[in-house]
Order: sequence, then C-alpha cells, then structure tokens
Amino acid sequence: MQHHTNGHPIDLIAQMVFKPKSLQTRIGELELAIPQTRNGGFYPSVIQKGQRSERARLSTIAEMYIQGVSTRKVTKILEELCGCQVSSAQVSRIVQSLDSELELWRERELGHFTYLMVDARYEKVRYTNEIRDCAVLWAIGIKSNGQREVLGVSVDFSEAEIHWREFLTKLVSRKLHGVEYIVSDDHVGLTNALKSVFPGVSWNRCHTHLARNAQDHVSKASNKSPVAQDILAILQAPDLDSAQFLLNRFADNWIAREPKLVHWAQINLPQGFQVLKLDPKLRRSLRTSNLIERFNREIKRRSRVVRIFPNFNSCLRLVSAILIEFNDDWSTGRRLFSV
Repeated sequence: MQHHTNGHPIDLIAQMVFKPKSLQTRIGELELAIPQTRNGGFYPSVIQKGQRSERARLSTIAEMYIQGVSTRKVTKILEELCGCQVSSAQVSRIVQSLDSELELWRERELGHFTYLMVDARYEKVRYTNEIRDCAVLWAIGIKSNGQREVLGVSVDFSEAEIHWREFLTKLVSRKLHGVEYIVSDDHVGLTNALKSVFPGVSWNRCHTHLARNAQDHVSKASNKSPVAQDILAILQAPDLDSAQFLLNRFADNWIAREPKLVHWAQINLPQGFQVLKLDPKLRRSLRTSNLIERFNREIKRRSRVVRIFPNFNSCLRLVSAILIEFNDDWSTGRRLFSV
C-alpha cells in the first residue's frame, strides 16, 4: 500500500487488505478483521491476550475431561463461564490434541528397574458396531531404591498371551532391563508371556489374588474364616522352610474337610513363595500387586462417566493421562520402600 499525504484516511483504509479472525470472548464469538501491513509488524495486543485465553480454555477442557467430567457437562460449564457455545464434538476434538503428548510419554526410553508389577483391567469399548470388554494392560517398574514409575499402558482385545507378549516386548524395546523379580496375578496368557519375554526371572503370584482365589475352593461358609487365617500365616511366613512347613500342616488339618481346597493349595500357594527370598524389609511392598489397585479405583471412578468408550484410542487417552498423574506424583513423592 502506498501512502499519500493528501489522501483521505477513509480512502487509505479502503485500500488496506484485511484477514478475518475469530476470537472467543466472555460475551461470545467475535469476528474481527486484522489489517495486513507491508512489513507484517502489526498485530493487535487484544488478539494476543485472546489467544492466551483461548489456550487456557482449551487446557481447561482437556483437564475437565481427564478428571472425569462428561463432555455434556463440559459444554454446559463453558457456556456458563464463558458465554460461548461449545459442542460435544468440539470438546472431543480438543481432547484429541493430547494424543501427541501422551504418545511421547508412552514411547519414552526406560532404563534399569529391579522389580516389575503387571496387571490389567477391563473397559467397555465400541468396536465395529459392537460393545466389547477390552483389556487395559499396564506395568509399574520399581528401582532398587524404591522409586516407582509407570512404564507403559496398552489397550487390546484381551489378556491373551499374544497381547501380553507384544506389550512386554515393547517395554524391552524401550530399553527396560535389569528386572530380577516380577509380581502379578496368574492369568495364563500373562504368565506364559512373562516366561517368554523375561526367561529365568523370579515370578511371584500376588498374595491378595491367592487369598481371594482360595475362598472359591472352600465348600462350607463356616470354614472360610479359619482357612483365610491359615493361608495368611503361610504367605507371611518368615522364610521358605517355614512356609513349606505351614503348608504341610495346613494340608494335614484340612484334607478330611476340604480335600479340593487342599489339592488347590498344594499346587498354587508355592507360587507365592518367591517373595520370601527377598530382603524381609522389601517383602511387604512386593508380595502383592496392590499398588495397581489404586490405579483401578481411580480409572473406574473417571471411566464411569464415559461408560462406553467410542474406540480404543479414547480409552487409551484417558487411562494414559491418569497414569501420567500418578507418575508425576511418584517422581516427587515418597518411595515405595527405603533401603
């Protein structure tokens, strides 16, 4: 644009080129026209403030979703606070912007972890016009000094061996090494995958799951409480020899009244004895995978709002964001144990 000293200001404005710009404000959406100057140095400060406000609004939407607020409630809250209309589809698109950051976290390089906890839970996911119970697989690594870290998470069709093996292999490809001890439930797909990916590594069956499973083999309700006390004594024995002695005594005491229980106990309870080879100071922290139960409760609380995830990615997105929160707390919080 050429400037003429004798040109009328209105004529000069008429010759300018403007670029349309939408700005969300508390009174609604404004349509603005931004003049395009020759050197490009001009930009209204009010727009820059608006952009910062818009970024804050987008961050708020994403945070509300992660905290378990439904998209319908998010739109209602924003309409009351900002006076602007936001559709559920817009909220979903904004939440999807988290994906690249979450993917970087899931693909980060790991390192040396002495202890490993693995577990899964199920969420309802829509897949090819069907609602399926899909498995959310994850792993926690614990260093020798007690520092905890969420290593990874995945969503798949089930806990079949192939899915667990793919998940665990991915951890190794991200430089996970040094694992000496693993604690988990005894799902056959998981245990077979652990043997394949971590051959020779000591595996301990979660004591909490063992105690629960034992109750399924008690035939009389009146026997459940004394059986539970006996099994607790076995699993909390001071050493391996004591645990085996208590197991033999348990079999002698219960064989006549609960033969199926005794048969189950003799095969399954020794799967929880590997923890007795660890330092006594570490056993309480590493005898179960209860550390993951807190994850389960929090994920259940927030996913209850969603009820049915529209696809795998939406499920993975929410669970990843929740696990990152735990990871951040652990990085600055108390360690699982002190050495």
